[in-house]
Amino acid sequence: MPTVALVDDDRNILTSLRIVLETEGYKVRTYNDGASGLEGLTQEPPDIAILDIKMPRMDGMELLRRLRQDSELPVIFLTSKDEEIDELFGLKMGADDYIRKPFSQRLLVERVKAILRRGVARATDAPPANSDNTLERGKLVMDQERHTCHWDGKPVTLTVTEFLILQSLAQRPGVVKSRDALMDAAYDDQVYVDDRTIDSHIKRLRKKFKVVDDDFDVIETLYGVGYRFKE
Repeated sequence: MPTVALVDDDRNILTSLRIVLETEGYKVRTYNDGASGLEGLTQEPPDIAILDIKMPRMDGMELLRRLRQDSELPVIFLTSKDEEIDELFGLKMGADDYIRKPFSQRLLVERVKAILRRGVARATDAPPANSDNTLERGKLVMDQERHTCHWDGKPVTLTVTEFLILQSLAQRPGVVKSRDALMDAAYDDQVYVDDRTIDSHIKRLRKKFKVVDDDFDVIETLYGVGYRFKE
């Protein structure tokens, strides 16, 4: 039974998420500030942590920074902040995903499940064997069940949102996907995101693939229209 740690100073959120996650079969531990969260997550690491950003004593960014000094614990950020720079900074620091309040609890549960599945798959760096759950496009191999991604045999670690956007593009090479279509593929219909968020995800996708292949260029921008995966 996977353990989920919740760190948030809003007791209503802690209570409601505990109920939802326990209903899904998870063990749940809660902390109401960053300092107690750091102590608990360090002494007894969970399988995944969900962190608020704006908290007393220690905010979520500082908590993640300290965790990343010696831990690869999967982390999802929850925040009421709207500034895109916070999202970019959080993901750059090593968060696996980022969800803004108010949020869909169903979406959060699905992203927890996906990240935990991907974590199990990290036990091997080998590309997945060909199966009905594997999407192959040239050098790209995506295991849609485990949420793992390889480019030319090399692993590329993606957040759940990045994975879903790339999957949507790669499923139909040559077909242009508008930003609205990509938002529908990556986000719950109860969650609002603007166009700039999709653009930011595309930039991070390109950057991650260029780390393993400097010539990566299969995600094309059609200005004023959207994006497509090269045929």
